[in-house]
Amino acid sequence: MELVIFVGLQGAGKSTFYKERFFLTHVRINLDMLKTRHREKRLVQVCVETGQSFVVDNTNPSRAEREVYIQAAKNAGFRVAGYYFQSKVEDCKRRNEQRPAAQQVPLRGILGTAGRIEIPKRDEGFDDLFYVRIDEAGGFVIEGWNDEV
Repeated sequence: MELVIFVGLQGAGKSTFYKERFFLTHVRINLDMLKTRHREKRLVQVCVETGQSFVVDNTNPSRAEREVYIQAAKNAGFRVAGYYFQSKVEDCKRRNEQRPAAQQVPLRGILGTAGRIEIPKRDEGFDDLFYVRIDEAGGFVIEGWNDEV
């Protein structure tokens, strides 16, 4: 049983990473898809109660926002992994502009998230933490966590 929490700006590649890495093994919790916190909370609750591994594919910029998921998962005996998507606002803006118009995030949303990002720390309850970045070829590079960065 595993909870995976993504942390990163809109357009950083989180949903694409989910599809490549976790689609076959983890339920995807995504506020864009579920539309309300109530629905999100219910789906998290079902995953925790049934022991179903899941990924929270939201921006999750603050420690307080991540704590809700981590606490529920830890109480049920889940391992918790965090993936921090390293990205520049300009790169996210460019990728966002490549989305269909209906799926684009307003620039103020990306900038607002950038201003609220708190880099995750192990003491939040993470068993594992990773850095994720997109390389020049468009592929994902996953690196082990370094608390000094």
